[in-house]
Amino acid sequence: MDTTEEKPSKAVDIYRDTWVRFLGYANEVGEAFRALVPVSLVWGSYAVATAYVTADAVDKGKKAAVAHGDNPGKTTRVAVAVVDTFVWQALASVIIPGFTINRVCAASLYLLGRTTKWPLPVRKWTTTAIGLSTIPFIITPIDRSVDFLLDSSLRKVYNEGEKHE
Repeated sequence: MDTTEEKPSKAVDIYRDTWVRFLGYANEVGEAFRALVPVSLVWGSYAVATAYVTADAVDKGKKAAVAHGDNPGKTTRVAVAVVDTFVWQALASVIIPGFTINRVCAASLYLLGRTTKWPLPVRKWTTTAIGLSTIPFIITPIDRSVDFLLDSSLRKVYNEGEKHE
């Protein structure tokens, strides 16, 4: 007698449930390393994060198109899915965290220069370590803040109760 029950498996979202999700954090890592690497590498990290955001938005649009079949309003629903995902991801994965890590690192480098006699390379590596260690702490507050911002503004425009998922 087999007593195991099969639970319905949730579809894996490659952009949310796999290692691909970490590509959205590329620009934060780039900002943390800004003091040590050429600025072109930092901009490259933004290109990776932006590609991730765009791919996720396109994926959500395709999923919305399949979900709504040939129903009336399909084009609108697809556009809403793409815009909502793109705006949310752009703010929560690229713009706000990139700015936050940039400012944390700039302030750290400045304060280390004013308060220590450490050599510049040590201050730069310390700044990078501070920036990298800050990333896990800013993710959830930024995500929640962007949810609140979109729920209070853009999502009211297209009258959607659905958040990006």
